[in-house]
Amino acid sequence: MQFVRKYKHGLIITIYSIVYTLLFGYLEQRTVISYHIIHTTLDDYIPFCEYFVVPYLLWFPYMFGAVAYFIFRNPDKEEYYRLTKNLCMGMTIFLIVSFIYPNAQMLRPTEFARDNFFVDLVQMVYRSDTPTNILPSIHVFNSLAIHLAILSCRSLKNRHGIRTVSWILTILIILSTMFLKQHSVVDVCLGTTLALAGYLIFYREKVRAHAKQKSKAVSWSRSR
Repeated sequence: MQFVRKYKHGLIITIYSIVYTLLFGYLEQRTVISYHIIHTTLDDYIPFCEYFVVPYLLWFPYMFGAVAYFIFRNPDKEEYYRLTKNLCMGMTIFLIVSFIYPNAQMLRPTEFARDNFFVDLVQMVYRSDTPTNILPSIHVFNSLAIHLAILSCRSLKNRHGIRTVSWILTILIILSTMFLKQHSVVDVCLGTTLALAGYLIFYREKVRAHAKQKSKAVSWSRSR
């Protein structure tokens, strides 16, 4: 009981995750007469590479591990609430878009040039995740939202190793969505835009402080 009282703020994202999973499952299984196919010419120039399945799957422990840190280890609950609001905002917009604008992609290869363990993992991903409801990319949005939260976290300010690993993993996850043909460049761009918009909304103080600091630095350099 003491554990529940101490970490009751974590119930927000937990309950939302359950609701989100149920709604996403409904969207994946509902009957749709026609889907809007998401495609751009740039998608055709990106080759399939099965090795990107590794960072693609690392998205799951990265996301859950980061959220767990903000719930159980980070002393600043306000930072947890910012991250939670951002994640809930983005995923809710995704659900709304998927409901009113059924979308899909036709980028997945039907044949593979190699037969190895990584291709087996990709086929597993394909079987468990339909090529529908892809806009914007939640893999991209959540990764960037979490990375921006880590960069803004005061308790991780001097943990340069964690911040660097987070940045590298975020970039690899974003690339993996395209190299595995799970998402179009359009999905990636919109997922990125949504994450940056959420940062501007929920981290206003951080943005203003950074802009003010940068302005002072520019003024100081000019005065010299």
